[in-house]
Amino acid sequence: MTPRSLGTGLSRPRSWLRTHPLAVDAALAVTVLVCMVLGSFTDPHGGLHGPTFGTRTPDVLSVVLMVLAALALALRRRKPLAVLGVTCAFTVMAMALTPDDPPAPVSMSAVVALYTVASRTDRPTTWRIGLSTMVALTAASMLFSDGPWYAQENLGLLAWTGVGASVGDAVRSRRAFVDAIRERAERAERTREEEARRRVAEERLRIARDLHDVVAHHIALVNVQAGVAAHVMDKRPDQAKEALAHVREASRSALNELRATVGLLRQSGDPTAPTEPAPGLAVLDGLLDTFRNAGLPVAVARTDEAPLPPSVDLAAYRIIQEALTNVRKHAGPVARAEVSVVRVGTSIEVTVLDDGTGTTTGDPHPDGSGGHGLIGMRERVSALGGSLTAGPRYGGGFRVHAILPDKARPAVKAVTGTAQGEDRTV
Repeated sequence: MTPRSLGTGLSRPRSWLRTHPLAVDAALAVTVLVCMVLGSFTDPHGGLHGPTFGTRTPDVLSVVLMVLAALALALRRRKPLAVLGVTCAFTVMAMALTPDDPPAPVSMSAVVALYTVASRTDRPTTWRIGLSTMVALTAASMLFSDGPWYAQENLGLLAWTGVGASVGDAVRSRRAFVDAIRERAERAERTREEEARRRVAEERLRIARDLHDVVAHHIALVNVQAGVAAHVMDKRPDQAKEALAHVREASRSALNELRATVGLLRQSGDPTAPTEPAPGLAVLDGLLDTFRNAGLPVAVARTDEAPLPPSVDLAAYRIIQEALTNVRKHAGPVARAEVSVVRVGTSIEVTVLDDGTGTTTGDPHPDGSGGHGLIGMRERVSALGGSLTAGPRYGGGFRVHAILPDKARPAVKAVTGTAQGEDRTV
């Protein structure tokens, strides 16, 4: 029989014992009664070479006290202190009323009751009650016994009561230790589950931001170029073909970026996902050309082209992409935009300005409180420990200003994405 099958076979009896404590206590009471009766037939001084069994017979009163003490043990879990008091009283009565019988048999019930009290109370209470019981029973034994005070029966009673209190305290300590370990394990399990849910929520938010940035940018360009093609299709077919070519290029870029973003969701056993590098300020000129081809004049100013941490580089690129997309969608047909990327100390400042006639840039509320575009930008910047402000400019237009740290926030763990070869924050 294997240890696992043995443990499975014992689990049912253990469960039954836990759910029927009164039956367990009744069985213990019967066992203690049998031990007390057998002990009453033992004469510690019956022979020259030690105690003898069956050479003496206990008194009827002594047997009655044993039965009453054993019955009291059946309630030891419900009222441990009361049971201890009753068993100690029966023990003292046996010492006083049956001086010819040894006090050891009846005192077994008091030792078991003392063990129960020690296993269910705290240590200071165990010390107080244990010492009081030891002193009271030992003093009574010395007082009512016919032998000298240092007789082995008296010292044995002192030792057995001390053992009962000590074992009960040890059981209580072990039970508390096991409960603490179990509680710690349950708390760790809850913490792991909460951490997993938090990471899943953050990952869903990150994917939603990426999908919004990709789809909003490219679909806006496709919409503009498709409108141009429809407008000049009959009169200027060459210009219409050029607009359709831009539509095809923008849709191809959108599909590639969507494929790369969705590739992050692949499992390790799925087919290989795209591994193109994540967009960043290194390809900013290509991004600006797509807006220029869509009819939005964009000027750019950069004072430092030193490489940035991947997460910061991606955030700066996405902020510029989203801000220019909003300019193209909401600032009017004759709007112009300016983009600046400036290093100030240990921070990177990204600014996107426009002089359009729209009151907002991708935000249905004038105070800049709504819109998924601005929310996504704020989330990106906050995840890196930076700040972002966005609002109308004095005299017309809109301004988006982001301050990004040169290094990502240490508390944010960077994980390398398998689909795009980029660092992602989660």
